[in-house]
Amino acid sequence: MSDQQPTDPPAPRHLVVMGVSAAGKTTVARAINKTLGWEFAEGDDFHPQANVDKMASGVPLTDEDRWPWLRALAEWTADHAAAGRSTIISCSALRRAYRDVLREGGEGTYFVHLTGKKDLLQQRMAGRDDHFMPLELLDSQLATLEPLGADEPGATFDVAPTPKRIAAAVLRELNLP
Repeated sequence: MSDQQPTDPPAPRHLVVMGVSAAGKTTVARAINKTLGWEFAEGDDFHPQANVDKMASGVPLTDEDRWPWLRALAEWTADHAAAGRSTIISCSALRRAYRDVLREGGEGTYFVHLTGKKDLLQQRMAGRDDHFMPLELLDSQLATLEPLGADEPGATFDVAPTPKRIAAAVLRELNLP
């Protein structure tokens, strides 16, 4: 008979793969999730149609447009956290205030900030035909972007390597399998 006491399961963790359009958020998030098998949400799927239409027509979103979207993502995370499940979200999370809302979804929220040179991002955006975000909104996103603060849980990763290599670097950084 063993004297070992049962241990509590580890607390859920929550990754937000963030960055401007064409940084590869969804592709990298899916590559990470291929290893982890956590609950996954594509942030763009949480936008109301009015937001999608606005962006598709080349009009940047305002904070008022973003708050309900960010709250919906935080609620999704909170629901999974309450059930003891870890999550991964792909979401621009451009400003600290937006990340503050996302952190409300669960303790252990960590930001994976994907960043790259503007010309690479432009090239990627120009090569996509299956996304609503037009190339002309990249400058707006870059102007809005606030890099992670030193007190924010997260790390920055360059988007030049392949998504598989970026995912491996994220997993190493987080000491995950």
